[in-house]
Amino acid sequence: MATTNLDELFRIARDAASRAYNPYSHFAVGCAIQSSSGKFYAGCNIENASFGVTLCAERVAGSRAVFDRDLAWHTIVVVSPQAVSCCGICRQFIHEFAPGAEVWVGFLDPQKPMHGPTKIRDLLPSGMTLNH
Repeated sequence: MATTNLDELFRIARDAASRAYNPYSHFAVGCAIQSSSGKFYAGCNIENASFGVTLCAERVAGSRAVFDRDLAWHTIVVVSPQAVSCCGICRQFIHEFAPGAEVWVGFLDPQKPMHGPTKIRDLLPSGMTLNH
C-alpha cells in the first residue's frame, strides 16, 4: 500500500474545488482520493438545475478511479468552505470501494485545521455490500 501524502491530497482537493461548477449553491467542494496503488484522483462538485442530477466531488473523483479500474482506495480528502463531511450517497459510494478508507475533511483555506481521520465504516456503519 502506498504511503499517504496528506499535504498533496489537500493540495489536489483544493485545486479540484477551484474547478467546481456551482452556480446555484456557490459552495465549492473538492475531493482527492489516493488509491492503494498510490495514484491520486480528483473531483469537484458539478451542479445542475435539476438538483437530483448534481454530482458531488467525492463521486466525481471516485468515478475517475473506477474508470481507471483502480478499485481500492485508502485515503480520501474533502475540502469546502465550511468543512462538511460526505453526504449519505457519497458514503455508500465510497463504502463500495473502500470500507476501511480514512476520510479527512478540511477547509478551502489552508490555514484552517483539518479534521480526521474518520473511517468510512464509522460514517456508514451498516453500508450495503455486494454480499447483501
